[in-house]
Amino acid sequence: MKQRSYTCGLDAAIDVMGGKWKGLILFAIHEGPLRFGELRRAVPGISERMLILRLREMEASGLVHREVYHQVPPKVEYSLTEFGQSLNTALRPLGEWGETHMERIEAIP
Repeated sequence: MKQRSYTCGLDAAIDVMGGKWKGLILFAIHEGPLRFGELRRAVPGISERMLILRLREMEASGLVHREVYHQVPPKVEYSLTEFGQSLNTALRPLGEWGETHMERIEAIP
């Protein structure tokens, strides 16, 4: 991630999130490590290519840890770093707000 200058904390947080997929990936792995296929099933609607791209970005920004197990067949697991867990904690109230107001939001034309 290139060095940037932010106007406020929300600006920085939104930059790290970069769209809807990262939040959904964070939510999917909040309970523990998942393999790629498990993640793909846990995040409905995401393409394989998009999941790969977002996981790489999240690994580069320090949100996700990628663990490669050298075995046959190869095994790779993704888990949250402490940094990723702290972002997930910060997003939890936003998710609760969305749950509370989901019907109203869905009704917006």
